[in-house]
Order: sequence, then C-alpha cells, then structure tokens
Amino acid sequence: MTDKLTPQVRIIIATVLSFLFFALYDHFFIPKNPPMTDANTSVAAEQKVVTSAPSVTTNSQDVTAAPTNATSTTEVIATIKAASYEIQIDRLGRIAKMYLQEGKYKDDKGERFQLIDASQNLLPLEIRFKDKSLNDDAFAMSYSTDKSTVEVDEKGATVVLTQLLSGLSVTKTLTFYPNGNYDIHVMLSSPKEYFISPGFRPHVAIDSYTFHGALIKKSDDTIQTIDDGSAKSDLHFSAAKIVAAADKYYTTFFYSLDKGLNSVVTIGKDKDPLLFVQGEADFKLGGYIGPKDHKLLHSIHPGLTDVVEYGFFTFIAKPLFMLLSYLHGIFGNWGWAIVAMTIIVRLVLYPLTYKGMVSMNKLKELAPKIKELQKKYGDDKQKLNMHMMELYKKHGANPMGGCLPILLQIPVFFAVYRVLQNAIELKGAEWILWINDL
Repeated sequence: MTDKLTPQVRIIIATVLSFLFFALYDHFFIPKNPPMTDANTSVAAEQKVVTSAPSVTTNSQDVTAAPTNATSTTEVIATIKAASYEIQIDRLGRIAKMYLQEGKYKDDKGERFQLIDASQNLLPLEIRFKDKSLNDDAFAMSYSTDKSTVEVDEKGATVVLTQLLSGLSVTKTLTFYPNGNYDIHVMLSSPKEYFISPGFRPHVAIDSYTFHGALIKKSDDTIQTIDDGSAKSDLHFSAAKIVAAADKYYTTFFYSLDKGLNSVVTIGKDKDPLLFVQGEADFKLGGYIGPKDHKLLHSIHPGLTDVVEYGFFTFIAKPLFMLLSYLHGIFGNWGWAIVAMTIIVRLVLYPLTYKGMVSMNKLKELAPKIKELQKKYGDDKQKLNMHMMELYKKHGANPMGGCLPILLQIPVFFAVYRVLQNAIELKGAEWILWINDL
C-alpha cells in the first residue's frame, strides 16, 4: 500500500503523525508535578510555616547567600486576605505562602493551590544585603508589623513591616490590591547595598513542552527567557521593566514599567535561574503573584501581559489568543470560542490548502506517466530526472507545490496548540455534556 503513496502524501502524513505524537506524549507520558497545596484548615495551624534552612541558595558573585544558621521554622506575623487570595508574611518580612481562593484553583481534594515554592530557599520580598555581617543580622532579626490581619478591599490595604538591625532600620510598606498585585516601598535609615527578590517560580504546573523559568522584559521591550536548568552564569539587566519567574500557568514578578529595575539572574540549585533586583535606600516598585490570566494582568497594566509566554511562535500565538478572547466575549463560552477560532483559522488558510490540493491532484494525474518514465529510465537517474522535469513543466505541475502550502500552515497549527496549552482561562471552563474543564 505504501508504494501507492506519493512523496507529498507521505510528507503530510509524517507531519500530522509527528504533531499528534508530541501532543499525546505530553499529555499521557510526561509526569505532571502535583500542585503545591496545604491541607491545614485551622487558623492556629497556619500560624507557623516551615521553610528550609537557606544554606545553598545561589552561586553568585553579586548576591550574598543566606546564612547557613538561618532558623528552619519561622512564624507568620501578618495574614493578607482578599476575595481571590490569601498571603502569609513570615517574621523575615517575606511572603511565605500564597493561596488562591477561587474554586477553579483547587485540586481534586478541594485544597487550595499554594503558589510559593521554597525549594530554592528564596521567598518573595526576601532582602539580601551585600555586607555579609549585615546580611546575617537581617536573617536573625525578626520584623514587627503594624497589623497581624489585613482585609483587602477594592481600594487596597496596607501593612507596614519594620526590622531594627545594628545601626540600620528597614521599613517595608506593602499595599495589596484585589487582583493579586501589590506596591512595595522599601526605606532604609541609611544607604546600604542590597537586593530584593520576587522569589522562585511557582511549582504548580510544570511540563516539558511549556516554558518554566525566568522571564525578563528588557528596557527595549524585548523578552528574554532563561529556562529552568539552563542558568550558566550571572546575567545583568539594566532598567528591566519586568523581572518574572513563572511556570506554565502561574507567575511571581516585580515590575517598574517607567523607571525600570536593575536586575541580576543568578544560578540556583539544578541550574535554575533565581531573580534579584538591586534596591535603593528609598525604593518603590510593583509586584504580582498569581495566575497568568491575560484579562487580569491587562487590568493592572497592559504591558504586564508579556509574562504570558508562548515560546518560538509567540508572534503568531498572541494574535490568536486575542481572537479567542474576542470570540469568548461574543459566545460567552470558551468551548464554542475555540470551535469558532478553529473555523476562522481554517478559512484564512483555505487558499493555501486549496493551492496544495490542486497541485497534488496534478501530480496524481501525472503519476501513470511518471511510472512509465521510471520503467523506461530506471537505470539512468540523470535522464529520468530530466524527463520528469520536462513533464512537470509541460503540465504546469510543481513537485513541491503540494507539500509547501501545507508546511507553511504548520507554524499556525503549533501556535494554536500553544495558545490552548498555555491559557489559564480554560481551567475550569465548561463546554458541553461531561466536558467541564477545558
């Protein structure tokens, strides 16, 4: 049967099978890491969180490592509660836990997703002083807080954290907003060199075919990514607009879209990238922890949607997602929006598809004549090729005309696949019958 297949048909079949292989392999064989959840339900049980002793945090000439004698357990001194999230701040002024409250962000057991990953011994809002002695002091001395519980309303809510060190006071004024973004204002009583971190990326949605690692939106608006396991040396960025760490669906980042942030990416365990921003004595910046929800990020600032990364086909995938989002606004259902987008994409690509089909039909009509030439000149490849080219020219056929239009469509198909793979908006989205999570 395979002898009856033309080379063009074989190419198309191979392309389709390759695409299906990668999609099915990713779905069935790549192990999915379980979401980081916390089964504790009582308020009393949540007053303490366990963090690893930060003995091996970075391999960097720029950022001071956390001391080896850091306390392995640390108390929660403030709890931030909003309709969509809950944040716990530990005694070192860091975000130790971040829970998503909405129903679709719960696992099969009904437990809330917990986004903070402490495996690299680095937490959001952690400060590292350049001076080692001062840094050791900072990890030993607890912060005080003006509020132990903060309720976030539409206008936001503020908590003030203060740390008194030897000859230095550190004040963090944090204002949290309903969407998961927050303002940071760090003030030192005297100038000292230090770095502050947005933390290590969440560990809720990790697979081998979607991006997870560090993402930098540079001063010229270009995006640079550093995948987990690929950090080789410190990378410095001047006036970066966004400094983000992300998995497939969730992210933690700092941003300053106007002034920019002087940042460094260091090497963590397993060559994972760790992010730090150079601070000042009077330092203001923005932060965010939560899902990479396009509408949510856009509501904070349109420029923040760049943290949604689609890989090599981002330039195609972004317009496709905008189309999908627009169609969702019309249908009110993500399932039907996907169907409509698929139809539109097929209609747009139809001229290429039609051209390929016409060319393939011409080649099919010439197949008997080509077979005759193969029998006649089978032992003389040069004459065979010459007569075949004359035959193609005479009948206006192009041997590549059938597969080239198909190949040109492949980037679009992969971009559609990436959009559907990366869209957190589809989580918990119902469609028809038993399909309740696209």
